[in-house]
Amino acid sequence: MALIEKAIVLSEGDMERILRRIAVEIVERNKGLEDVVLLGIQRRGVYLAGRLRSILKETEGVKVPAGELDITLYRDDITTLQEQPIVHSTSIPVDIAGKKLVLVDDVLYTGRTIRAALDALMDLGRPDRVQLVILVDRGHRELPIQADYIGRTVPTSKAETVEVRVRELDGEDKVVICERNGGVA
Repeated sequence: MALIEKAIVLSEGDMERILRRIAVEIVERNKGLEDVVLLGIQRRGVYLAGRLRSILKETEGVKVPAGELDITLYRDDITTLQEQPIVHSTSIPVDIAGKKLVLVDDVLYTGRTIRAALDALMDLGRPDRVQLVILVDRGHRELPIQADYIGRTVPTSKAETVEVRVRELDGEDKVVICERNGGVA
């Protein structure tokens, strides 16, 4: 069943402005960047974290450690998936114990991805605190999880999907709302 693009939610310029705003908020909330570590959740969160890292280097002159977190094996639906899950890499450049971890992901929906990310993190160490950056919060939470930094809140129906496209994977930067042909998710 094909997806039909209904609306463009964020353009390339919108995404850049949002990431710059969030970078400022990260510095303010953490009173600087000491002990801050960015962790992108595989896949698109990794690219968004990399962009935040570049912005922080440019604006603050600090090279914040950044890594990648794969949550595939921590998903609560792994036994129900039709296809064999694709495991990506987890690469964290520093010991996370006592650090201020900033998880970065593209879309917050049910909260289950973030729950899985928290489980994965606890297997790797005990950070001082964990904060969450989300480019798009689309609602429909099933777990009590909220983001600390939100790019844009976009109300959606359950029949819709939010596609974040990043140039590194998709050849373009934009966020679109799509609907399955026929409107059934």
